[in-house]
Amino acid sequence: VTAYTEKEGVRLGLVGWVKNTYGGTVVGQVQGPRDMVEEMKVWLSKEGSPSSRITRASFTNQRTIDKLELSGFKTRF
Repeated sequence: VTAYTEKEGVRLGLVGWVKNTYGGTVVGQVQGPRDMVEEMKVWLSKEGSPSSRITRASFTNQRTIDKLELSGFKTRF
């Protein structure tokens, strides 16, 4: 699941990270232009990876930043 999310983040020009949890969910952080972040949120809520089953998407701690705090888009383990 995270490989597809990482690929989509890179495609949208975002930076951040994603991680699969033991509970079968995905957590992460995304930074970039507001419109691209919104597009990523739609993708995470409605599409996701081909093998995923999305029952709920929750986005928290959203804020505007002056400059990116991360670089690249990575999968964490």
